[in-house]
Amino acid sequence: MGIENSSSNKVFGGWHKQYTHRSDVLGCDMRFAIFLPRQAGTGNRVPVMYWLSGLTCTDENFMQKAAAFRTASELGIAIVAPDTSPRGDHVPDDPDEAYDFGKGAGFYVNATQDPWARNYRMYDYITKELPALVRDHFPISDDTVISGHSMGGHGALMMALRNPGMFKSVTAFAPIANPINCPWGQKALGNYLGTDKSNWKAWDSSELMKLAISKDSQTPALVDQGDADGFLTEQLKPDTLFAAASQVNYPLNLRMHEGYDHSYYFITSFIQDHLRFHAWHLGIA
Repeated sequence: MGIENSSSNKVFGGWHKQYTHRSDVLGCDMRFAIFLPRQAGTGNRVPVMYWLSGLTCTDENFMQKAAAFRTASELGIAIVAPDTSPRGDHVPDDPDEAYDFGKGAGFYVNATQDPWARNYRMYDYITKELPALVRDHFPISDDTVISGHSMGGHGALMMALRNPGMFKSVTAFAPIANPINCPWGQKALGNYLGTDKSNWKAWDSSELMKLAISKDSQTPALVDQGDADGFLTEQLKPDTLFAAASQVNYPLNLRMHEGYDHSYYFITSFIQDHLRFHAWHLGIA
């Protein structure tokens, strides 16, 4: 599978690059960004953090706003940031052009309902197609961690819970922690997966965490949430995630932060903590 470089910028001794490629899984052209620290190359493979962004975002939001490169460079961690949904004129979108469904809002699930099922398979893209592509073209090791924000926080937690052992650790900022019980999640899951709500639970982090009883199924997790987040009560529901973790003694560190909102100001304030959390579980701290 080929990739095409569209931009390159040197930063903290490493490189931030954007690439486009044809996705067989999504049936469209996709773009992703990668940060390669200075330790990558010359026979040396580095671990990688996948970053999943939130509603309306692309690969650029985190890479341009999070201020993660200095610490990632010091630790020797690569970062891959995919887009949040399939793109293209032929890809179906919300008929009302709403921000919370369709393009920019793939919700990291595999859609089963028409007309979404052909293109909206972000789960398979993130867990299968994109990692294989990255390993084929870059000096990346098999040691992988995952993180995300809001809808991407939901994606990161859900993927770690559905795939024990795939990721050494998982972190999230203000994740949609219980999508089956919030307006964003109900709209997305109802359209992508159909009206049978029993099928939604397999994509809900709070529901999945209740099933993670054995230590082998528990990926260490760090979640940060601001108490001034305007979406906290209606959409995010971190208390539900905490209750699920308490039920099965899951290794979740959920931190509430006074005065912080849902923006990238929040993410830049604590991204170093997340990178060092991952580094510890990667054994490179």
